[in-house]
Amino acid sequence: MARLPRLTALAAAATALVALAAGPASAGDLTLRNPRVLVHFDFSAGQTPESIALEPDGSALVTFAFARQIAHVDPRGDVTVLAELPRVDNPRTPVIGIAAAMGIARAEDGTVYVNYATGTEESGIWRLRPDGSGPVQIARFPATSFPNGLALDEECGTLYAADSARGIVWRVPVTGGTPRAWATGTPLTPKSFVGANGVQVRKGAVWVSNTDRATLLRIPVRPDKSAGPIQTRARNLTWIDDFAFVGHRGDTVLAAQIQVNKVALVRPDGTHRTVLTRADGLANPTSVAVRHRTVYVNSASFFLEQDPDPNLLLARLSPHKG
Repeated sequence: MARLPRLTALAAAATALVALAAGPASAGDLTLRNPRVLVHFDFSAGQTPESIALEPDGSALVTFAFARQIAHVDPRGDVTVLAELPRVDNPRTPVIGIAAAMGIARAEDGTVYVNYATGTEESGIWRLRPDGSGPVQIARFPATSFPNGLALDEECGTLYAADSARGIVWRVPVTGGTPRAWATGTPLTPKSFVGANGVQVRKGAVWVSNTDRATLLRIPVRPDKSAGPIQTRARNLTWIDDFAFVGHRGDTVLAAQIQVNKVALVRPDGTHRTVLTRADGLANPTSVAVRHRTVYVNSASFFLEQDPDPNLLLARLSPHKG
């Protein structure tokens, strides 16, 4: 598959970005050990893993952005394509110009939700039932939107989608319907490329990364379910993409930094340090997931001009030994 011209140009310009400002390791800090690539994907077939959701048995559900597919990766690394989103003959997706399967979220009953970015009527949230039936569109985004990260608040029956082009967090019922702009404001907007990107729900708040602004944001959910003031929780996270929380308590985050080939451990006070690099097998990491002490990292190779290596990497969470 042809590489995206815009992404290629941005890769050449990336050297002008400010380097990651990492803090020192602290007592009780965590690190990642024994990184290994579980499976290498086929870039030429569009197997560029963008987002990830985990199943109870440790399998991973990933979206292959360029192939418009949802795939299942079992703990051995065997890959099964579960569904393919409909082909769009003339996509007009903002930022990237092609149709792409983006964020993914999984409900406890096995229902899967996926953002499909096309710039056409097909752009929106699609649902995949565990009964094997095909994907069905349940919400439609404006053509000027670029739906990227997707998060599910199952308790409230709500999906949150990050719009990278318009700087909006959209709110959609899991039953489907018209998306509502839930959160807006300068901290979510892009500067030149991608604004709001990854999104996660955590303890009464929606967290969002902004790639252009290199920030991690927290937006409280008020009692009436409206958005509270946007809070900046971490800065200088160069090329931050999606992210995941560590454990069920606290606000420690593992963040993928796509173009600089890093995963950062972001502490609750906003300081951060690198815990994985290109030498560990990263190839433009796009998303992170955590199950118990196992960390999953997708790499899509969007910016690698030579020898692209899209893959799914596993590592082990351990206490940091300074």
